Amino acid sequence: MNGRCVASRALATLLSACGGSRPASIPRTPASPQAGHPIAPPPEAQVLRAPGLDGVIGATGAAMLGQFGQPRLDVREGDARKRQFSGTACVLDIYLYPPRGGGEPAATYVDARRASDGPEVDRAACVSALRQR
Repeated sequence: MNGRCVASRALATLLSACGGSRPASIPRTPASPQAGHPIAPPPEAQVLRAPGLDGVIGATGAAMLGQFGQPRLDVREGDARKRQFSGTACVLDIYLYPPRGGGEPAATYVDARRASDGPEVDRAACVSALRQR
């Protein structure tokens, strides 16, 4: 047998080992929790505390509409929600999470960036600018 045949057979043997069947020695991980092993509840949302964010942090979605008008974006992911408000000065992302005991989601965190090119800006200044438009 020449070297090419040996190399071809070795390659074919290696590739056939990758055929998708699972070796018996590797246990399968269950897709859902087993009985007696409950899933832990998600941690309490961390709340941003910073000067100038009064009226935003802790506000519900309806309260935000009164302050900033209709959001540019309103994205839901699981029980969380992100509302984005924008003006010529900045873009403000407000993150809402439901309280641990349930209830209406409220703002716990905000990000602010310059509308023109995206660098981070002072959150309180952005809130103030968007309230004045």
